[in-house]
Amino acid sequence: MPETIETSTDISEWKPSISPWIMIIPVMLSVFIYVLDGTIGNVALPHMAGSFSATRDESMWILTSYLIAAGIVIPAVDWFSKVCGRKNFFIISIMMFTIASMLCGMATNLEFMILARILQGFGGGGILPISQAIILESFPKEQRGVAMSIFGMGVILAPIVGPVLGGWITDNWTWPWIFFINVPFGCFAAILSQKLIEDPPYARRQKGVTIDKLGFFYLTIWLVTLQTVLDKGNNEDWFNEPWICWTSAVSVIACILFFHSQLTRKNTLIDLSVFKDRNYSAGTVIQVVIQAVLYASLAILPQFLQSMLGYTAFLSGAAMMPRGFGSMTAMVLCALISNKVDERLLAMTGLLFLGISSLIFGSLNLQISSMNIAIPNYIMGVGMGLAMVPIMNLSMDTLHNSQMTNASGIQNLLKNIGSAIGTSLVATMLTRFAQVHQVMMVGHLNELNQNFVERLQNTAAALSQYAHPSVANYMGQYTLYRQLIQQSTLWAFMDAFRIFGMLCLIVIPLLLLIKKRRLS
Repeated sequence: MPETIETSTDISEWKPSISPWIMIIPVMLSVFIYVLDGTIGNVALPHMAGSFSATRDESMWILTSYLIAAGIVIPAVDWFSKVCGRKNFFIISIMMFTIASMLCGMATNLEFMILARILQGFGGGGILPISQAIILESFPKEQRGVAMSIFGMGVILAPIVGPVLGGWITDNWTWPWIFFINVPFGCFAAILSQKLIEDPPYARRQKGVTIDKLGFFYLTIWLVTLQTVLDKGNNEDWFNEPWICWTSAVSVIACILFFHSQLTRKNTLIDLSVFKDRNYSAGTVIQVVIQAVLYASLAILPQFLQSMLGYTAFLSGAAMMPRGFGSMTAMVLCALISNKVDERLLAMTGLLFLGISSLIFGSLNLQISSMNIAIPNYIMGVGMGLAMVPIMNLSMDTLHNSQMTNASGIQNLLKNIGSAIGTSLVATMLTRFAQVHQVMMVGHLNELNQNFVERLQNTAAALSQYAHPSVANYMGQYTLYRQLIQQSTLWAFMDAFRIFGMLCLIVIPLLLLIKKRRLS
């Protein structure tokens, strides 16, 4: 078993003058609206594309520009906090996000929308890591389990609620309102943050802080090219397209140069020394996998329900709600027992639930009821909550408070990349696996297969009542081939779900690298 560490209150730890339970209100409000905007626009994307006379591929930049901008800002949060003061930068981030949300709703063309989404990403990028750092620093260690359960509820529930809320608003109002609803909540969060949040001494404005311009340049090139490859790779047949190869090469080189500069130079954008901490390193890897599974499943399940089972956009979003109820159940459970049991055991249970629920999804067919979707969704929600909250606690438990802002920034950057990779890979898996199964199955559609001949004769006979026999025979062949396409696509969905399940099970041994948390 891993060694046990004793965590007691450090005499250098700072405590806020007001109750942290009051301070958490504007923090959680900001987190919820930021995370919500990552998925709320997914179901409204076709409506936006129609309004801007854009193609589906062009409209995808509405989503990816937001991720790129947020990913660039996240690692620089620690530097911005030193220059402006963390509380001031947090409020600036909220107001920038709010103003950009209003501009998104006012957009009349695709170019303006993309610029507004970039501004929104710049504003939102600082919200999540600062919020996590504020919560971890403000609460004593014996209360962090409950506090991080509340934080985890916002991080996990918002992406699940997003498609449901976005579908309802789009169907009943118009798509600009999915952005306009952020304005009052953002203003309210900024006002409360000004009144309630306090900066610890080490997070206040510092003089003489210089920006790592070279590191920031490498980071920007890396993330922009990476997101471009992930977004366009599947449509361009990946590395069979020369420009994808060149862009990937630039991304890899920029990534290597960025991390080399952070390791060899002084006053860098991020401090990579936090990875020397075993808890942090193992916990970050597990969280990246969980994040990739979360966003990939949020992308794949609505597609499965709409394309294979005929669900509407709103109903497919509503079908995700049991996952939210499962997450709430897990959050309550974590809040009650996280300080009484080994949190590694909770995390292992959560990963097992995630793996089992994904494997259940991987055994579905087209003759299922809504309960076949609701039950594994609920189990997956429970798994998300049980895995995410303890891992967030354990990964930060052995770090000093002064390291929290930098550590949470790096962690959220990697989780953001994990989300992008998961979403991109699942699109590729669906395309490739469907092609593989189609090639494998199409060989059975020949006259030597007695089952195929009998099915074709029966189908053609039924259609001959409405068309000439020769035409009916052609229509019968087309009908059977369409069924083959449907089955090969179903098989691809099932394979993708099974891979998600296996990924969740594979990372469980990493928990053995994490030191046990024992409060004194």
